Amino acid sequence: MNTTILATGAVVLVTLFAAGCNSEPPAPPKKEVQDVNSITLRAELTERIIIGQPTMVSLADKLQAPSRVEVDEERLVHVGSFVTGRITNLYVILGDRVKVGDPLARVTSPEFTQAQLAYLRAHSRTIVTEKAAERAHLLRAADVLPLAEVERRVSELEIARAEFESAKDQLRLLGVDSGTLNELAKSGHILPSIAIRSTRDGIVIGRNVIVGQVVQPADELFRVADLSSVWVVGDVPEQIARDVKINQHAEIHVPALGDEISFDGRIIFVADTLNPLTRTVMVRTLVENPTRNLKPDMLANMHIIDNPTKALVVPKTAVVRESNRDYVFLAQGNNKFLRVPVELGPEVADMYPVLKGVTIEQKIVVDGAFHLDNERKLAELE
Repeated sequence: MNTTILATGAVVLVTLFAAGCNSEPPAPPKKEVQDVNSITLRAELTERIIIGQPTMVSLADKLQAPSRVEVDEERLVHVGSFVTGRITNLYVILGDRVKVGDPLARVTSPEFTQAQLAYLRAHSRTIVTEKAAERAHLLRAADVLPLAEVERRVSELEIARAEFESAKDQLRLLGVDSGTLNELAKSGHILPSIAIRSTRDGIVIGRNVIVGQVVQPADELFRVADLSSVWVVGDVPEQIARDVKINQHAEIHVPALGDEISFDGRIIFVADTLNPLTRTVMVRTLVENPTRNLKPDMLANMHIIDNPTKALVVPKTAVVRESNRDYVFLAQGNNKFLRVPVELGPEVADMYPVLKGVTIEQKIVVDGAFHLDNERKLAELE
């Protein structure tokens, strides 16, 4: 009886031992896979971020172009001498304000003298032929003078008058006014010199002459400009030139005057040709300048304001970039955030237009996305 029990126990032990040798060890628990785009932010770091939503705004892009201030050529005149002669007097210096008719200089010229002599001769001949024609008509009425002689004297009078008008026009072309012409005809005294006068109101911005200098009609002696408005001329890259239109407005900033001062300009000309060296198109803007703060040849920056359009935007601080792709973080509650890819337009005033990726209803991290992305990268390394 005892033998049987022992044998049975041995069999049981052998059976258990064999089972233990044939069994495999249990598999270790599987590690949970972490989503690289997800991050749970620690509570103490939440103050580094601000949660908000994309916004819909009227967005007007500003195309920037380096530019320079130039004189408005519609308000600029070049003044020179009408005759070849020598400068005897100068009456203005650079910066002087002048009005139409003000003398700028005086020039003496043999050509002017000859023109005056021709005028006086023509004037005298006109007087003589007028009297001869009057006598001829009287004698013809008394039947003393034949008709042919009367007609000859009338013809001479017409020629004398034509020559007188021609001589008068010549002096007018030389800058002599009607009052001076009448005085010259009355007195018969040759004027020794002639004044060079301004032909518009403005400021003398150029003087290329000195006393004693011999000048010719082709010489530019003075430049007089009205600076109450100026041109600002810029060079726009060819890639954005198609977006620039006449009558668009532009903000003009002049570094020399400080960033807080800006001027409103209106585009009046867009060139039809391209500069092949700089690959730019010239754009001209008209800017009112009543205070004369804008001075010719100043450097400026032209910000051309595009037509405003409604667009969904996110702030610059909401965007992170990795591997040439842009991302924002969606807020999922309980300090959990998900990084999602977005398609954005060009930056405008520290904002990016959203083309694809988020909607206006979604909550996103609008500030502090950089810090959040750093936490995500650290979690990924762990």
